[in-house]
Amino acid sequence: MSEAVEKKLLSGNEAIARGAYEADVSVATGYPGTPSTEILENISKYYGKSIFCEWSPNEKVAFEAAAGATTTGARAMTTMKLVGLNVAADPLMTLSYTGVVGGFVAIVADDPGMNSSQNEQDTRLFAHFAKVPVLEPADSQEAKDFLKEGFKISEEFGTPVILRTTTTISHSRGVVELGDYEALNRAHSFKKNPQRFVPIPAFARGMRVRLEERVEKLAEAASASKLNRIEWNNADDRRLGIVTSGAAYQYVKEVFPDANILKLGWCYPFPDKLFLEFAAHVERVLVVEELEDFMELHLKTLGIQTIGKKLGAEKLVPKYGPLDVDVLKSVKKSLAENPETAGIVAPPNVVEPRALPELPTLPGRPPVLCPGCPHRGLFYALSKFDVVVSGDIGCYSLGVAPPLNCMDTILCMGGGFTVAHGIERAQNDRPVVGIVGDSTFFHSGITGLMDVAYNKGKATLVVLDNRITAMTGHQDNPGTGKTILGEETFAADVAEIAKACGFKNVVEVNPRFLKETSDALKTAIESDEPWLIVAKEPCPLAYRKKQTKGYRVNQEKCKRCGGCLKIGCPALERAADKTVTVNDSLCVACGLCAQTCRFNALEEFDAASGKGGLV
Repeated sequence: MSEAVEKKLLSGNEAIARGAYEADVSVATGYPGTPSTEILENISKYYGKSIFCEWSPNEKVAFEAAAGATTTGARAMTTMKLVGLNVAADPLMTLSYTGVVGGFVAIVADDPGMNSSQNEQDTRLFAHFAKVPVLEPADSQEAKDFLKEGFKISEEFGTPVILRTTTTISHSRGVVELGDYEALNRAHSFKKNPQRFVPIPAFARGMRVRLEERVEKLAEAASASKLNRIEWNNADDRRLGIVTSGAAYQYVKEVFPDANILKLGWCYPFPDKLFLEFAAHVERVLVVEELEDFMELHLKTLGIQTIGKKLGAEKLVPKYGPLDVDVLKSVKKSLAENPETAGIVAPPNVVEPRALPELPTLPGRPPVLCPGCPHRGLFYALSKFDVVVSGDIGCYSLGVAPPLNCMDTILCMGGGFTVAHGIERAQNDRPVVGIVGDSTFFHSGITGLMDVAYNKGKATLVVLDNRITAMTGHQDNPGTGKTILGEETFAADVAEIAKACGFKNVVEVNPRFLKETSDALKTAIESDEPWLIVAKEPCPLAYRKKQTKGYRVNQEKCKRCGGCLKIGCPALERAADKTVTVNDSLCVACGLCAQTCRFNALEEFDAASGKGGLV
């Protein structure tokens, strides 16, 4: 006799928490917001010993930390309400490009009727925008099961997945069959792959193509998925078929008990084959969905005779507010009064794209850090350590390129800190360093810094403070002490802000001095506590100084070893015979090259007189 299956009466949020445990989730993050709040509360209460979970300072931070964890192969999830996804949209859009390694599911709770929200946006539109799958459970059992399926879909296709719930699903209770904890038994370790994780333009263009290919494969999988099913409840009367999903399915079943139904649990990417199969066997299709006419509009583009938000000129299924039994009874009444009315939509016209003229191929010109860029010293020093480096958007994203090779991930502005925190929480085989610039720090890095301190992270964080917003053309920011009008104002101090956010270990270095920088990095990386290093030196293009000295190569001392070239300075040029020279028109005499040469072959000279080392 088989063992009885344990059952419990659970809300959707409680069921999702249980699903996280059964799916062997390693990291769960979130920001409290009704109707999603109880998910993390239940994880921490019942499964906190096996799942690291945290309240993050905001949804963006939560999303990025979970995304960082997935790069190690760990399963991670994040929770938020509908408007929280607005805050997390930046990392969502880019994570769709880079994809994930371990399963990643974002649970987003919509609020039709605005029970506790300032609007009632439809998260499915965000999923379409970001080109990621969205799953819609119809009860507590499906909330648990769909979360587990979401992780499998995520890992099979390397994509983030959204689990869209609503207030009804989150807070309604239902009987749930509990499953067993399924240990994945796999090590969590970050594997360096810049072409996958660093979406600089050269790499992101390939990601964009692969994203479209992934969407096509996901659509095929959705059509064959067990999460979607056709219910032929009335084989003798196929005048009407109903397409529905989520909580709306429950109301359809109660009001239209004999209707033929296409019940969707995986509604995007659209399961076109299933749509067409269902439509081929009914005379017309009624779409019942909460909020926007998301599926309805797509069905019409397929040429399917469809009614939904309107019946002729009259309103039918409401486009706002929650659905319930009374609303569906009204829909049924309208259909009975207008039995012949249906919106007939012709297939869209297909226009062949105009052929573009072939253009000559131009030679590649990859961007590089400018001569004298202070970021170069930090990256050169950091390249000597065996660490995972989580970077950010800005000039310093060029640290990914040879010869520095010192950037492992980029997600979005502020993600340098939060992704580092997520990676550190998911694996411990290598130290993790998170990097942002000074302007990015003020933009969205402070919340990530606070997250590391508040949730007891151990990552080493670095602010590359070049005293200006450099990449966009040297605009002022809160750290420069000037407004856009040129007026003097207070200058925000990165180090003092970090101390106020809970960082005990804060140090400032000048990255032009390699030993000082290396020593600070070594102390921080080897510590069991989080550190913030502020690498502070002005951008030479923004704060130009009169050139009073320069560097030349003493060819009698030079061993042609190429050690100086490892800093990647464009002012250093190498001939075919491996002779290295300094281009005086580019050199700003920062002195980094001289510090890397073991043979003292790079010599300083007086730029005004031209005296000094040999050419």
